Amino acid sequence: MSDRHELFLTCPKGLEGLLLEEAGQLGLEEAREHTSAIRGLGSLETAYRLCLWSRLANRVLLVLARFPVRDAESLYEGVLEVDWFEHLDPAGSLAVEFSGNGSGIDNTHFGALKVKDAIVDKLRQADGTRPSVDKLNPDMRVHLRLDRGEAILSLDLSGHSLHQRGYRLQQGAAPLKENLAAAVLIRAGWPRIAAEGGALADPMCGVGTFLVEAAMIAADVAPNMTRQQWGFSQWLGHVPAIWSRLHAEAEQRAAAGMAKPPLWIRGYEADPRLIQPARNNIERAGMGDWVKVYQGEVATFEPRPDQNQKGLVICNPPYGERLGDEASLLYLYQNLGERLRQACMGWEAAVFTGAPDLGKRMGIRSHKQYAFWNGALPCKLLLIKVLPDQFVTGERRTPAQRQVERELASAQPEEVVEAPKLNKNGNPIKPAPVTSPVVELARLSEGGQMFANRLQKNLKQLGKWAKREGITCYRVYDADMPEYALAVDLYHDWVHVQEYAAPKSIDPEKAQARLFDALAALPQALGIDKSKVVIKRRERQAGTKQYQRQSTQGQFMEVSEGGVKLLVNLTDYLDTGLFLDHRAMRLRIQREAAGKRFLNLFCYTATATVHAAKGGARNTTSVDLSKTYLDWARRNLSLNGFSDKNRLEQGDVMAWLEADSGEYDLIFIDPPTFSNSKRMEGVFDVQRDHVRLLDLAMARLAPGGVLYFSNNFRKFQLEADVLQRYAVEEISAQTLDPDYARNPKIHRAWRLQAQ
Repeated sequence: MSDRHELFLTCPKGLEGLLLEEAGQLGLEEAREHTSAIRGLGSLETAYRLCLWSRLANRVLLVLARFPVRDAESLYEGVLEVDWFEHLDPAGSLAVEFSGNGSGIDNTHFGALKVKDAIVDKLRQADGTRPSVDKLNPDMRVHLRLDRGEAILSLDLSGHSLHQRGYRLQQGAAPLKENLAAAVLIRAGWPRIAAEGGALADPMCGVGTFLVEAAMIAADVAPNMTRQQWGFSQWLGHVPAIWSRLHAEAEQRAAAGMAKPPLWIRGYEADPRLIQPARNNIERAGMGDWVKVYQGEVATFEPRPDQNQKGLVICNPPYGERLGDEASLLYLYQNLGERLRQACMGWEAAVFTGAPDLGKRMGIRSHKQYAFWNGALPCKLLLIKVLPDQFVTGERRTPAQRQVERELASAQPEEVVEAPKLNKNGNPIKPAPVTSPVVELARLSEGGQMFANRLQKNLKQLGKWAKREGITCYRVYDADMPEYALAVDLYHDWVHVQEYAAPKSIDPEKAQARLFDALAALPQALGIDKSKVVIKRRERQAGTKQYQRQSTQGQFMEVSEGGVKLLVNLTDYLDTGLFLDHRAMRLRIQREAAGKRFLNLFCYTATATVHAAKGGARNTTSVDLSKTYLDWARRNLSLNGFSDKNRLEQGDVMAWLEADSGEYDLIFIDPPTFSNSKRMEGVFDVQRDHVRLLDLAMARLAPGGVLYFSNNFRKFQLEADVLQRYAVEEISAQTLDPDYARNPKIHRAWRLQAQ
């Protein structure tokens, strides 16, 4: 074989430029970028060096042949032309990877099969000996890429992907691959900072990938030095002497690097379950003397290697996948920005994020941004210099003021620093002693402040009413300002936020920015802890999606209303289990229920039934299609000591009414607008079906009894037939408490009796 080979190095999308630079430093010549790969020329020694030292590549492919492909037969013939006896023993094993399409080959499995057949046929012996297929640990791994009618046939020298360093046997929920973590560190300038003796801290370290990769870079440890099995290990073209020499050199460099005084590299992780896995990974990488991990929240993060040292803060905040994550993520970024400004003055920071809009909420500007991909997810790396000039405070400063702040930022905390006051021209006039840099936190935006002012005004007005009535769960804001289309409900010391879907005419980025403004204002305006804000997006829901579980946190909380206790869940479902706008109706039912037989149709979590039982109902019957909500209803009744005389029925309300022969003195019906559950026949439409529903229910109403009917369909019109057959009184205004006075169309309600 020639001593100069064409080499392909594959990598994650977005790393091509970095890999090109790295590969050039490792000896690759005439290198060029391709999508998720680079190609160039190099000796076998260069190929080995790339395998050993590349922190960014996934695979190192040595090209064996290029040939045109017209069809499957020409693919077979082209592979057959290679002298496979130079590469694989006839009794060995192989695996084939095939990518690309065209030339009538549109199935990668079929393409791989044709390549395998050609190799096996070439090596087949007269006695029947032939290579076997081993997809996990083959002696030789072959890769063929079909690109615009040309086949590029290669040997995979790396074997398993080079990002699999071997130290990370325990992982968190969404870990970065090792080579992506290394790329982020390189882009963030860590090699330069490490060479200067700088420190590194990761306030959200997970299982420690950034920490280990940073330590290996600083200690000059080859990322793949401990790998035992390579793609070239059983390759017949392998030259062990070259590999042994390169590996010995890497060991010597590692020994020299590890003998140096360790840099200060620290990780902090809020989840206690990840601390030991992180420490185990660090020990497996041999970096226990360099890297330490501690449990701690971002809000208390404070890197202090010593008072003079500076360095790099790097992190990969969670991206958010569950219902309600926007609020917790916003506050996480706010806390991160606050800690950077307060505890990391003069440091550099690198935030790798899948939500760059949240990065803007840290209150500190990035001076550079780089695009990356984490798998299929587009991400950005925000590079930040933690200096007062970069802080977003809402104020403009003169150059003289900025200079004073820089001097304060660079001062020793234990020193007394003269911080001169400035005259109207920005010149210092009189010193004043301070003991630490004065850091001004980011303020609310103008829109956020307007939103906060409205919240505080509403809270002041409604708080007096709620306290007087003994109400702890109420709506404090309901899209009062069109720009902030949210509903904000208080549940004791929790805030439940529902974002109404913005019209298509609204720019999504602008809507997102307003949401973040509102979320930033909520804790401050309402005096609520940031960890107790839950947000959900409310749109028109198909079928029973509104009632389906959307998270699995299972956190129920007990609230009180009208002398009864009820369970709500703020995290797992779009609705909480308690419709606050029906509070007045529930209290009315409680007042009228004494001695009555009560029927609750579409009962949901049976909150109205609990009120009826509290009011002294003779017995109650509650009907709903959902087993989940009937179980919740059972818990609500049990919580109040009501178990006997309270029947819970699972079924389609229409069918149940047709089959029921009971008689009831008080009936409450609050149906959904639409329902199309698999457990019912057809689709329920409240506008179309309400006449039949009311007729069936009124047939079950005892003489002198009362039926209350309500719904939340804004365009609903009660049919004339109902008005003619029964004594009907609209009581919508009587069923709205002050917290819904701003939104009188939230529901409509009627009182029905027999004529």
